[in-house]
Amino acid sequence: MSVASEPVAVRRGPLVVVGAVVAAVVVASVADAVLALLALAAGAPDDFRPLKASSYVFLTAVGVIAGAVGWAVLRKVAKAPQALVRWLVPALVVVSFVPDFLLFGDGGAIGVSALLLMHVAVAAVAVFTYRKVMPLS
Repeated sequence: MSVASEPVAVRRGPLVVVGAVVAAVVVASVADAVLALLALAAGAPDDFRPLKASSYVFLTAVGVIAGAVGWAVLRKVAKAPQALVRWLVPALVVVSFVPDFLLFGDGGAIGVSALLLMHVAVAAVAVFTYRKVMPLS
């Protein structure tokens, strides 16, 4: 008979964490590119700058890196980081929607909807990555 033990959080080295964050930026940028192409094909204005790679790749990198820093801080200082992340991540994603709604006149419903989906895609890729390389427990 074997005894089940509690899972032990694995500490990853800084190079592994940095590599995973860079990979998350790449994967999230690819997801953003797909969403941008779909939005443009569906009728978003061709001149809507947020759907240009030069805009969303930079902002995706900033978001993923800032999220990784925040995640690392939370896992060190929070008494219950899992509970905190459970409500903080969705709240931050919703707050990140605000600037997109201000672009409604330029991008229309299709362009802004694509931006909102991009925020969700980036958050999903980032959180998946952070959980793998910077576990909360």
